[in-house]
Amino acid sequence: MKLDVIKGIDSFKLDDRGVVVTIGTFDGVHRGHQAILHRLVEAAAEQSLEPLAITFEPHPRVLVTPDEPPPLLTVWDEKEMYFRRYMHGRVLVMEFNSDVMNLTAEQFVSEFLIKRINLKKLIVGYDHAFGKNRSGTINDLIDLSHRFSFTLEVVNPVILNGRPISSTRIRRLITDHKLGHAIEMLGHPYPIAGRVVRGIGLGRKIGYPTANIDFHARKMLPADGVYGCSVEVGGRLADGMMFIGHNHFNPEAGRSVEVNIFDFDTELYDQTLFCYPESFIRDNQLFDTTDELVAQIHEDKKNVLQIKSKGES
Repeated sequence: MKLDVIKGIDSFKLDDRGVVVTIGTFDGVHRGHQAILHRLVEAAAEQSLEPLAITFEPHPRVLVTPDEPPPLLTVWDEKEMYFRRYMHGRVLVMEFNSDVMNLTAEQFVSEFLIKRINLKKLIVGYDHAFGKNRSGTINDLIDLSHRFSFTLEVVNPVILNGRPISSTRIRRLITDHKLGHAIEMLGHPYPIAGRVVRGIGLGRKIGYPTANIDFHARKMLPADGVYGCSVEVGGRLADGMMFIGHNHFNPEAGRSVEVNIFDFDTELYDQTLFCYPESFIRDNQLFDTTDELVAQIHEDKKNVLQIKSKGES
């Protein structure tokens, strides 16, 4: 599906026919978001209009609650990848700054959605709210739709285990070491993307070369430990194993993400990799010698391959 990403409202080209719009942060692009994007594309086709998703960078809570912004399920590169998977049309990435934060819902609708976007239909989730202090609730949007002559459609939540899927629930699952349940709510693998940077080279010396991922500072990482994973490399998915945590042989490095791609020994420095942790293997451990580390990594790989073979059978 073709998707055009537009950075900034000033780069948006007005369509005289108008557009069908949805708005949100879409952190995680989870199954609830996917239902909204599906309906967006469907409704636009029904009206022979173009679908437009509006999202914000940075995450609004970076400004709204600066003392406790949420960790990100998807940084922009990861989010864009899933937008491309689940919709076509255009995505407008608006800068979320103090001016936008202080707009009331009515001002945002009038100044942006009507005058600059040419809104004809707005599609939102069941709990959507926007504008200063989240003042624009569904009831407010119903009133605004009458005043500004656009149609409003509210998409029902996607329910799992009796409750709506949400980014907050997914973050809590990851915090509680329940990555598998989080992936079920996401409806896709959990991505960790970043540029490959140089480490201390220990992995190559001991026969298990690793790619050290320069992940986003606000990216939500699963619990420390070793995971079976998949890695996008060279246009295909490869099997591997991933370490998340503090490398005791390189204590000054801080928390790191290191990936060993099976049967792969090509340098990847400065390339961006998308890695997907899948199965938890063990907690991070302290080893007295590199020989002990090698023996454990050998067992880790055997366990990863065993789990992957069961999943394929």
